[in-house]
Amino acid sequence: MQILESLPFSQPLTPNQIRQLHQLLRQMANEIGASVLTEASLPTPPGSMLEVVQFMLIASSEFSVLLANWSESPALETCQTVLTFEPATIATFLNQLGEFYPAHPEFCQTIADLQALPQINNAQRQSEFTLKLIAILTTPPEAHSISMSAARVKYSEQLLRQQVEQERLLNQVTTQIRQSLELPVILQTAVEQVRQCLQVDRLVIYRLDLSDSDMPTVLQPNSFLSHAAWENLEGNGSVIYESRVADSIPSVLNFSEAHCFVSTPNPESLSEQDLAIAVEDVEIRYAEAPCLLDFLQQAQVRAKLVAPISIGRQLWGLLIAHQCFEPRDWQFHERRFLQKIAEHLAIAISQAQLYTQLQQQKRTLEQRVIERTQELHDVMQAAQAANRAKSEFLAVVSHELRTPLTCIIGMSATLQRWASDSLTDRQRNFLQTIQDSGEYLLTLINDILDLSQVEAGKMLLDLSEFSLSRLAQQTLKAFEGQATLSEVNLELDLRLSPQHDRFIADPRRLQQILFNLLDNAIKFTPQGGKVMLRVLAEESLAVFQVKDQGIGIPEEQLPLLFQKFRQLNSGYHRQYRGTGLGLALTKQLVELHGGWIDVESTEGVGSIFTVRLPMPQDALPQSILKTRNVTVSNSAKGRIVLIEHQEENADLICDVLTAAGYQIVWMLEGSAAVNQIEILQPIAVIANTQLPDIDSVHLIHCLRKNPATKHLKIITIVPSSTVGAEISLQQSDGADDYLVQPIRPDFLLQKVMALTEQTDIST
Repeated sequence: MQILESLPFSQPLTPNQIRQLHQLLRQMANEIGASVLTEASLPTPPGSMLEVVQFMLIASSEFSVLLANWSESPALETCQTVLTFEPATIATFLNQLGEFYPAHPEFCQTIADLQALPQINNAQRQSEFTLKLIAILTTPPEAHSISMSAARVKYSEQLLRQQVEQERLLNQVTTQIRQSLELPVILQTAVEQVRQCLQVDRLVIYRLDLSDSDMPTVLQPNSFLSHAAWENLEGNGSVIYESRVADSIPSVLNFSEAHCFVSTPNPESLSEQDLAIAVEDVEIRYAEAPCLLDFLQQAQVRAKLVAPISIGRQLWGLLIAHQCFEPRDWQFHERRFLQKIAEHLAIAISQAQLYTQLQQQKRTLEQRVIERTQELHDVMQAAQAANRAKSEFLAVVSHELRTPLTCIIGMSATLQRWASDSLTDRQRNFLQTIQDSGEYLLTLINDILDLSQVEAGKMLLDLSEFSLSRLAQQTLKAFEGQATLSEVNLELDLRLSPQHDRFIADPRRLQQILFNLLDNAIKFTPQGGKVMLRVLAEESLAVFQVKDQGIGIPEEQLPLLFQKFRQLNSGYHRQYRGTGLGLALTKQLVELHGGWIDVESTEGVGSIFTVRLPMPQDALPQSILKTRNVTVSNSAKGRIVLIEHQEENADLICDVLTAAGYQIVWMLEGSAAVNQIEILQPIAVIANTQLPDIDSVHLIHCLRKNPATKHLKIITIVPSSTVGAEISLQQSDGADDYLVQPIRPDFLLQKVMALTEQTDIST
């Protein structure tokens, strides 16, 4: 087999030495649990060189070695023996072995399994085996063995040590490349160690400094350019790493004369594969190039070994060994070793280049993210500023328009009463038109003003107790005239028990909600149709339904229903009047009460709008707050006050604790929280430490000083960057626990339940 003939270690051994070597291999296999394959394990050989080759393969992920021996002549008492530890060579041997037995699938599978095992040998196992191998080879031969001269034994021992050291160094370089991305460290260390291993006077790395267009392409792996092509490289590179055996050897670091270092031998030697190019004596090789020879003599180069460092299919540089004072007969294993080192250095360089590109792309991406984030922040700030300006503008304009409109409406009504007898029918119609138009405009302006106040957070709820049935009757009575003109039937469906008739909310805003819904229902219901107002109440929830037999809403337009200034029939000649503000304002008022609104609609059949409002447990003072207590009942676990200006955090906390049975009162501002908490008497308070209107330390201090609230359980919400500081805060200023943003629902519920259960036990 060709692969056996090209292995680096090849020596004739006596039968006794071969037996000892086989015993050593089996001992190693037993120690590490390795797979063993010999010629005895093969199917019947098909008449080939395998008949005279004996081999033993030890394969594992920790240590692998291939031993083969055969007799070159029956007259000789020795056998030619080869030995290798290289995974690629072992895999190639197994591949060639498998080609002899294509008709044996089980054996082919065994070969495939063994090919996957060999890796770089463990350094400790390699050293142990090497010492034992040297002991075998240096043992004096028996009397019947062939006599070997002491010089040959010594030479064999020296050669073996050198080859094993090369294998060790190759493994070491490979391991270093895998574990490190520090290219300068890898290259400098490799230069030092390879020079020592090859025992040369000087070893250098020559870096070609070429643009992409000038970079020579390696046409075949590990081959070189022609001599003429190398001559064109003058001045396009330099020596970047160097190792010398002594200071007496002149340094060539940063030399840039490319032709002096990289000139190749005759073109016929370029066809050799997997070998560095060897020049045994420059005085003989370059006898006809006196200029080049003169430079090499000045640099003290007598013999050299050159291996290309190729990345992809482009030449990056050269790994060059120099013998400075005498010619040198470069051995096969030395040429092959330098070439292998150059290939591994190419991997390290490619790996470092990819890492550099990755880091650059990472920095570029991070910068783009920062820039994009800043752009989005600026856009958001501009949008918020524009929205505030819009709301303030609408509020100011609406306020200024209401005064003259009130005068117009009042004076037109007064004129109609004072001069009713002296006015003609046409004049009375004019005055009525003025009054109706003014009232319509005033309604629109009031809606705009209310909407802008809600969006700006300036609308306050005037909570009071009232009768749901009476409010529903008054509201429906106000629409009798409009329903009569539109020939629409109005119905009231009260499903209220006496104990559930009383409710706490802002009655004026609740009536405004029902007004908007009933006005839309009558407007979109054809003549002869019916509009029904249904009111239901439970112990903790009030439900209002407005059902019509109107035109209905297409399903794809339902998401647009509560948008501002939006009518679903948005053509120029619209059949129905309106600005599209009514439902948008309705939704805002419902949510301000802590409730929600739903709609069900079938096109051509009608729509049902359902408003659900939670029932507060106490009449609260006027404040900017939101309440979520939709699941509160007699079995509720208690009330918790949340002081949080960030809506995302508040939504999460309200959803989790409401689902767990707590009543949540959400306050947007902390400045008036102490008085409200004293009235509410909750079992716990959750407060953000970064409230815009009050310092959290002051808030906690006030709660602890107040006799009515000093026993409350207090949980603070802190940013993740200040956890350590907030732990100190809650220990020194009275907070019982803290939550870190972003808030985890399981931590939230766990901490709240732990504190509130302690409260229940204590009470």
